[in-house]
Amino acid sequence: MNRIDRTDVADHAPNDDSDTDTGAGLMTSLTTEAGDPRYAHIDELPTAALADLMNDADATVPAAVRRALPSIVPAIDAIAARMKGGGGLLYVGAGTSGRLGVLDASECPPTFGTAPSLVRGIIAGGPPAIITPVEGAEDDPVAGAAAIDDAVVTAADAVVGIASSGRTPYVIGAIRRAAELGALTVGLSCNAGAPLGAAAEMSIEVPVGPEIVAGSTRLKAGTAQKLVLNMISTIVMVRLGKTYGNLMVDLVPTNEKLRRRAIRIVGEIAEVSASESRAALDATAFDIKAAVLVAALGLSPQDATTRLDRNGGHLRRAMEERR
Repeated sequence: MNRIDRTDVADHAPNDDSDTDTGAGLMTSLTTEAGDPRYAHIDELPTAALADLMNDADATVPAAVRRALPSIVPAIDAIAARMKGGGGLLYVGAGTSGRLGVLDASECPPTFGTAPSLVRGIIAGGPPAIITPVEGAEDDPVAGAAAIDDAVVTAADAVVGIASSGRTPYVIGAIRRAAELGALTVGLSCNAGAPLGAAAEMSIEVPVGPEIVAGSTRLKAGTAQKLVLNMISTIVMVRLGKTYGNLMVDLVPTNEKLRRRAIRIVGEIAEVSASESRAALDATAFDIKAAVLVAALGLSPQDATTRLDRNGGHLRRAMEERR
């Protein structure tokens, strides 16, 4: 794989000076940075009134996400298509946006039984930035591009850049490099007409308006991004056969709570007792899908695994396959 020309990235991505028309004008024109007179005296409000105000503000976020569904849906389908073809999903962000990407990626292995390498999150500044901000990391487009190289992104993959402002240089640098490598690129931001959307093949923009604390995009913008990332990972996993109906048939039962859940799932799908469900799970090393086939169809564990493999791991297809 050819490494990117770092000078080229620096020449074509925003830098510190791009925050301004000649000063802070462009930054303050972003709705995510704007102030709102309704919130001008929040420091004088009693706690109950302030909590009520925040709750009202938060209640507007799902509607903003709904308005963005026409751009969210095709992005999900395109990501699912890449992953069905053997590719992976990579989230790239800085600050709160980066942490949300890392969080969503980290939830996929326990929830859907995916390999840790299938859905990954990259944050500007590296793993330490998950806990402690790394000053200036988000301003480096070259580092964003290098992160894509280090992640060994290929044309089979999908890369989602996440930035509340839609103009974070690190994220734009990453998206441009991923596009050069042929990956599907998606930009997720909370401002309309953002540079990130222009740099990506597909753009998801969820304008949520000014924050109750001006510029604190961990609030409404962060909530909007979390909702969209939930949609992306969950619906993609449903498309990949990681659920049967609304049941998590690929979860990894690593503790007693999850083992009990696995017993309930097998019992519900196979319509057997808890003891029969547990026996099928014991026979299949707690592979929920195989256990369902054993309990419901009377297959041997080996035949159950073979049937699942033949159907690409889709339990419903395996259940409906003609014997």
